[in-house]
Amino acid sequence: MPAHELHPENWVDQYADYLFNYAITRVSDTEIAKDLVQETFFAGLKSAKNYKGDAAERTWLIAILKRKVIDHYRKINSKKGKAEVRMSYNSGDEDSGDWLEEKVADPFGKGGDDTIENRELGLAIQDCISKLPKKQSMVFSMKTIQGMSTEDICNELGINPSNLWVMIHRARTALMGCMNQNWF
Repeated sequence: MPAHELHPENWVDQYADYLFNYAITRVSDTEIAKDLVQETFFAGLKSAKNYKGDAAERTWLIAILKRKVIDHYRKINSKKGKAEVRMSYNSGDEDSGDWLEEKVADPFGKGGDDTIENRELGLAIQDCISKLPKKQSMVFSMKTIQGMSTEDICNELGINPSNLWVMIHRARTALMGCMNQNWF
């Protein structure tokens, strides 16, 4: 089988569970996760002609799913900078689940306290972000809150990916320190 050939007839059997598990850990809602997987398969079918074979089918589908998850959060958080953005942009090589953007109360929770807590936490996060050095604040916001790609940020700011990730790490560390003092 050529490396650039897709087999959509096998996607559900081969990748549905994996994609669902990926989605559910990011959105914490079964129905939304199922919808995102369906949207991923549909988008994959629509853009199959653009598949170049540079990545495995599963990797390509995960890349589509990541964009679907980001789009989901953009849709529910129409105002940029909301604290409910709960994405993890590390690849699991750093203490996953230990970052600030994953410590937010569940935005889909039924309790009224969650809404108040999210609003207050959002304000505390914005306050801490405003205390960061300007470039760190900009890079952190662009990557974590706005969901921009590494390549787009690097091109826009004239920095390399390594520098970007150092700035994000420093920003996260500073934000956790600030939040530990002022919130947690």
